[in-house]
Amino acid sequence: MFNLTSMSGFLLVGFSDDRKFQILHAALFLVTYLLALIGNSLIITIITLDHRLHSPMYYFLKSLSLLDICFISVTVPQFVANLLMDNGYISLGQCILQVFFFIALASSEVAILTVMSYDRYVAICRPLQYGTIMDSNACRRAVTAAWVAGGLSGLMHTAVNFSIPLCGERVIHQFFCDVPQMLKLACSYEFMNEIAVAAFTTLMAFLCLISIVLSYIRIFSTVMRIPSSEGQTKVFSTCLPHLFVVTFFLSAAGFEFLRPTSDSPSAMDFLFSIFYTVIPPTFNPVIYSLRNEAMKAALRKLLSKEVFRKNVF
Repeated sequence: MFNLTSMSGFLLVGFSDDRKFQILHAALFLVTYLLALIGNSLIITIITLDHRLHSPMYYFLKSLSLLDICFISVTVPQFVANLLMDNGYISLGQCILQVFFFIALASSEVAILTVMSYDRYVAICRPLQYGTIMDSNACRRAVTAAWVAGGLSGLMHTAVNFSIPLCGERVIHQFFCDVPQMLKLACSYEFMNEIAVAAFTTLMAFLCLISIVLSYIRIFSTVMRIPSSEGQTKVFSTCLPHLFVVTFFLSAAGFEFLRPTSDSPSAMDFLFSIFYTVIPPTFNPVIYSLRNEAMKAALRKLLSKEVFRKNVF
């Protein structure tokens, strides 16, 4: 038994106290994690090896896949280990690192998705200037800025969040160190700085969302003027997957962080946390591959080479 008031770390309360369900949840999360690793690693490999995909759009997609691998690795392996060991304890140092990397990577992902929407806007609405605007240096600077901005966001949240004095039992009703849940442990009126930082981060995310919406309004207005249905289909095949990923990720994360936290979290609370922590990194490779003919062709080419090598050797 843990002494909940004297321990330096935190106790993560997962989905169930039943040992059979814990093993089942561990297996499901482990399989999901492996699928995310395989899918995103496959996208990185395909884009790296196929020179036809060495363009800004796929460069950003490769960066997104790398982010997704890191993002899901922050929470799921720790949760699976806790379930298998039947031990929900997480040390203070582990929790600090988890909060930092979770916020940093989530913020970087929003920034990358914004850059990807701008890339699609320039490619479709300003094709003659595309090579000049989205050159290799601009792409590298954009990705670097996204990672740096995410790191600064994670640093601010971590510094402020862990400077707040905590009162009562250190129990987090979530499967990872979730900032909204941790704020419930704060002493009264001691978390205003964190709320200010969260408000600033939310404002930045909202500005990114506005930028994405404006980009797609321009994109769709341009697409509707394309006389060829084949041209429209080609544009939609590259834009719709990105739009779906943006909508799903931002809506799930926004709902989770903006709604008031409950004193007795339900299964629905845990389900919504899965929607923005586990589902996007797992399904992004599938979403981007299904409607993208270039990705499917590159995948078939890669698989055919592997089959040939196995048959020869």
